[in-house]
Amino acid sequence: MRHGKDYRKLGRTSSHRKALLKNLSIALIEHGKIETSVFKAKELQSYIERLITTARVGDFNSHRAVFALLQHKVATKKLIAEIAPKYKERNGGYTRIQRTRIRRGDASVMAIIELV
Repeated sequence: MRHGKDYRKLGRTSSHRKALLKNLSIALIEHGKIETSVFKAKELQSYIERLITTARVGDFNSHRAVFALLQHKVATKKLIAEIAPKYKERNGGYTRIQRTRIRRGDASVMAIIELV
């Protein structure tokens, strides 16, 4: 039973899951919206919203904290300088998930996650 479990394991080891969320976050920051499976999108939503909340402060420490999680200079700079200032007055809810289609190969439900 999965009582009290806080996150989806996505069928991966912890290091693989961490790398997956990092790469999905970088892609979302660079492109503004991406298509992925619904469960990956739901996990990514909580991950990226914590990053944006940290980046909203905009000081040096938040820059270091975001870079420690992303480890990508261009994405970190874009998040701190361009994306996070748009959400200064907003208290959460920075992303939107829309279900799009069923993938033909394995019948997985796909979704688009985008920055609001």
